[in-house]
Amino acid sequence: MAKVEIIELLIDETKLEAGINAVSVVESPAIEENFIALKKHEVELKEVDAEKRILMGAALVPNKQIYRRNKDKEFYIYFSEDTVRKASELFLMRSNQNNATYEHERKMLDGMSVVESWIIEDEKTDKSRLYNFNLPKGTWMISMKVNNDDVWKKVKDGEVKGFSIEGHFVDKYEMSLQQNEEDEIIAFLKEILDTKLETYNDYPKEASENAKIALRYAEENGWGDCGTPVGKARANQLANGENISRETISRMASFARHKENSQKELGDGCGRLMWLAWGGDAGIEWAQRKLEQIDNK
Repeated sequence: MAKVEIIELLIDETKLEAGINAVSVVESPAIEENFIALKKHEVELKEVDAEKRILMGAALVPNKQIYRRNKDKEFYIYFSEDTVRKASELFLMRSNQNNATYEHERKMLDGMSVVESWIIEDEKTDKSRLYNFNLPKGTWMISMKVNNDDVWKKVKDGEVKGFSIEGHFVDKYEMSLQQNEEDEIIAFLKEILDTKLETYNDYPKEASENAKIALRYAEENGWGDCGTPVGKARANQLANGENISRETISRMASFARHKENSQKELGDGCGRLMWLAWGGDAGIEWAQRKLEQIDNK
């Protein structure tokens, strides 16, 4: 039986839309394309005061594995305690407390406001215990004022049973790739600035041929998910016999850490393709020798 993947979701604070932008009141929360919703058994609304029309419930529970299915792929997602806290803070900092929907419809509801928001610090003494909630430390709790008659009727009729968040998140692996790509681009810009210094093009012809093999393969089959803009630029530099800086040579030398992934056939993952793009055995070994030579000089 195939192992079901467990994915941690994170907030990319560099994106304006990241985090939670609305709370939906629902009967049976479900996931949609770009937002995350908790399942109905994980959150229940409590009618705090019938006259004041205030509902209370958990918006996010930390480290709770939530089952998801996307076409034929089954997986679980979860939020760390730190991400839950960050999500609660951004929700208020971006003034989203009046953003509410019913069953994740696109239309925003009138007369719905989050009037209270807090993180459970102690499971035993938290005020949520007064309403028979039994939720772990780090849970984000909210109270919502309902001045919308239609929604309140659905509450009374039992058609609304939980809060469900709407927002934008990235998984931990995706976030890591994004950061790596940003680091690569910064380093690449540094390389461009370094072209004012001495540059070199005495790398072996075999390194250029390896890069050409990678480019031909990519032209026929596409890069797919392989490589960053910097790796692709490197292949073009080597294939064209361009001069490269000491910084570039250093990065080629450090690419040796990926050698264990280089022995597969082209098309079997990204290892072989990117190894050739960076000059292959001939290019990386030359870079290691050349770097030592430059630094000794």
